[in-house]
Amino acid sequence: MHKISVLIKLQYLKSIFPGVALALVFCLFSQGINNVLAIEIFGTPKSPISTVLIAILLGILMGNAFTPRPGMMIGLDFTQQYILKLGIIFLGIRLSFADFIKFGSIAIPLIIICILGVLILVKLLIKKVPISSKMSYLIAIGTSVCGATAIVATAPVINAKKSEVAYAIANITLFGVIAMLIYPYFAEWYFNNEALNVGLFLGTSIHETSQVAAAGLIYDQQFNNPETLNVATVTKLIRNTFLVILIPLFAFLYNRGELKGHNYSILNIFPYFVLGFIGMIIVRNLGDQFFSIGSSNYEIWINLIEYLKTLATVFLTMAMAAVGISINLSELKSMGYKPFIVGLIAAVTVGIISLIYIETLNKFI
Repeated sequence: MHKISVLIKLQYLKSIFPGVALALVFCLFSQGINNVLAIEIFGTPKSPISTVLIAILLGILMGNAFTPRPGMMIGLDFTQQYILKLGIIFLGIRLSFADFIKFGSIAIPLIIICILGVLILVKLLIKKVPISSKMSYLIAIGTSVCGATAIVATAPVINAKKSEVAYAIANITLFGVIAMLIYPYFAEWYFNNEALNVGLFLGTSIHETSQVAAAGLIYDQQFNNPETLNVATVTKLIRNTFLVILIPLFAFLYNRGELKGHNYSILNIFPYFVLGFIGMIIVRNLGDQFFSIGSSNYEIWINLIEYLKTLATVFLTMAMAAVGISINLSELKSMGYKPFIVGLIAAVTVGIISLIYIETLNKFI
């Protein structure tokens, strides 16, 4: 029985290896292009285009020029789901617990306002742009909370059709990627390198966890401000935990007056990698206390921290390359325009709400 279990695990590792290896190759190749652009073309210490941005653009180009084999997609899906989450968990090594509490306490009111704003807006929009109520729920929760994960988790409790789920995910993917590519540069122009403001904006106005992490990493790489990535990550992970409240709420609103539809589970929808991120923060803070400056193992501890930071960057870049390869532009073109109008207005609105809140916050602190 033990031998069978080992064989199954080996078979699984073999099946995911090609896709994971491809994502790693794209990560390394993107870093190489970044170095060539910086040194050979622009003659500057760093390229004007970040490694993460190069990785996702290369992925989109590759994924649409050549159809990835089904066997390759297994590893690419694994990279998007698990290596991405591991990279986000490792980002926790950058933070102190005091910073986590500080950033989180500022972010929570903004997150609540953004969620309420998008829900109200989508409810009003569907009267002007007729789409199904199920689609409107999916777009609303995908825009306001955590993208495709929220959509997939919400779909069963409102009995959404597969086509509605596909439309909503395509919607979130398109506008999330556009925001991920543009917002870091817009935020630098608008906020002038103010880490807290930029991080809050990126963490609330971009849809997917992977997109927020990538946008924060792009900002860090281009404008040398690592605290922005910390703020954006904390803000986005707190947004993710609102799934625990919103999915039961959506189930109630959609199925009110009926007994059916309450087939959700808090345990199934809770984003557990958030706990891993917090756990890594705790590890960092305990390590800093234990390996104090001057102790014999202090240098080893600092090197371990730097190693985990590098791993986080590599894993996130691999994940964004995998996301790029998985984006099928022809499928996006074939879908109807009405849900995309709702998605576009919702995406722009959440960004505007975020900017207004941050500007108001700055006047009172």
